Amino acid sequence: MVTEMNVDKESLLNLLEEIEDPEIPVLNIVEMGIVRGIDFVDEKIVVKITPTYSGCPAMKTIENQILDILFDQGFPNSHVKTVYTPAWTTDWLSDETKSKLRDYGIAPPKGKSEDDFLQEVITKPVQCPFCESKDTILKSEFGSTACKALHYCNNCSQPFEYFKCI
Repeated sequence: MVTEMNVDKESLLNLLEEIEDPEIPVLNIVEMGIVRGIDFVDEKIVVKITPTYSGCPAMKTIENQILDILFDQGFPNSHVKTVYTPAWTTDWLSDETKSKLRDYGIAPPKGKSEDDFLQEVITKPVQCPFCESKDTILKSEFGSTACKALHYCNNCSQPFEYFKCI
């Protein structure tokens, strides 16, 4: 029987921090804001998750990894619930998380989710995560995933992705 008495939410969140984001392995699913909360319902652990965007192909993988890690830790009565409201936003990324993106070679989002994408990346230069130059150009509005755009740095000649404000 699982209750708040024999396991606490903070311990479970720490456990879930071991699960890497499948598309950005330098980040975990908690710091990405995918894990929205943990509830104890009818003697079950219910982990609430939100996709980073509605068509995110990684959600089933994330769900399976959550269930696997909880089962391995002795919580077989676990469930994952996908919640769509409120929608995930890059506004939830901490400065530390954005720094990890930059160190990984992805330019972190700049601005807020309500910013218009074209206004955001065409009129404001995106800083290269490799050399920090702002002499960059947009090559494609879409990168390896729909939530990223492809840029090129004229200074260091490196292509890089920019994580759009969502």
